[in-house]
Amino acid sequence: MPERCPSKPISYTEQVILFALMTSLIALSIDAMLPALAAIEADLMITDPNGRQYIVVSLFAGLALGFFIFGPISDSMGRKGPIYVGFGIFMVGCLLSIFSTSFEVMLVGRFLQGLGAAAPRVISIAIIRDQFEGRAMARFMSLVMTVFILVPVLAPGMGQIMIMVLDWRAIFWAMFILGVITSFWFALRQVETLPAPKRSHFSVSRIRLSIAEILTNRTSFGFTILAGFVFSSFLVYLSTAQQIFQDQYGVGDLFPVYFGALALAVGGASFTNSALVMKLGMRNLVRTALWALSALSAVYLVVALLTAGQPPLWSLMIYLLFLFFCLGILFGNVNAMAMEPMGHIAGIASAVVSSISTVQSVIIGTLIAQTYDGTILPLVSGFFGLGLVSLVVFYVTDRKSSPAPSP
Repeated sequence: MPERCPSKPISYTEQVILFALMTSLIALSIDAMLPALAAIEADLMITDPNGRQYIVVSLFAGLALGFFIFGPISDSMGRKGPIYVGFGIFMVGCLLSIFSTSFEVMLVGRFLQGLGAAAPRVISIAIIRDQFEGRAMARFMSLVMTVFILVPVLAPGMGQIMIMVLDWRAIFWAMFILGVITSFWFALRQVETLPAPKRSHFSVSRIRLSIAEILTNRTSFGFTILAGFVFSSFLVYLSTAQQIFQDQYGVGDLFPVYFGALALAVGGASFTNSALVMKLGMRNLVRTALWALSALSAVYLVVALLTAGQPPLWSLMIYLLFLFFCLGILFGNVNAMAMEPMGHIAGIASAVVSSISTVQSVIIGTLIAQTYDGTILPLVSGFFGLGLVSLVVFYVTDRKSSPAPSP
């Protein structure tokens, strides 16, 4: 990978776009595949009706391990080198998935995709923390999310077109090409933000002590667990979206339109958050979003029960649009709050926060998604229950946090 100093420093806007593209490897690996799940299920002879969900879940399992590996390494070797390794693993995973002829090989390829994509995801957070803190960090992450949201808006449609014109394997070729382009852009334009004098010696004892510091810091640990509960509900949606829209409601080729509309709600919330967070602070926004999410889910759970889990599609879309706006407020703020006290160990902290929350979401989200029974009751119940638990975690963490000025 070429390593050179850019002729002129990367601008704030270019860095936002670059980091959004780096983060989008994960989104593209998930969202572009959703319209293809039924085709993959038939081609690879998956017999379990909910088995296709593991094509999504296996990627998150790789992410969880990758987060934990690449974060500490970036504190010792610098930020850029480990990201190159991650890009390479991601591309190998793409190739393995392209040439897979069995469900098991597909899952290995998906796991490697997640393992590799974890590097640009977790280390980009460390790079951001190297340069920003507090509300400025939350604002930058919200802007990244705003640009990034174009991927889940467009990816399902791209996947749908590829299935119609070519086949599902072409989707993995698109992921591979994006990985190549992004890796070279990063190499040529992004400077190293952790110079050698600031790097830490890699040792198991240091990692253990750093993990202990994060786990015993009430703010970091509390908001890490909160992030896990929030993302668990989102993972339930990602795992069941294709079944709900195409199998249950029969939207067919219009699935990308519905999926993209909901992604736009997250993007709109992220853009709104980037403006409001500097005025209102992260805690106020998180508190409001959690209450709104829980209240909306409580009301719609009643609607779902009264319709035996088959409410009109238009009502489901209205509910999810408002719900996803709340999630867009939560995503950037909760992670920034978990990272706020850990600037001195940003790499390991980013790894631990991301790894714990991802493992938590994979376990909880998979258990809920596997209960899908042809109705939306598991989805809405999951959002409601996880919303209430998240509120409890928020208030316990906020009450016990040190009485520093609210970020």
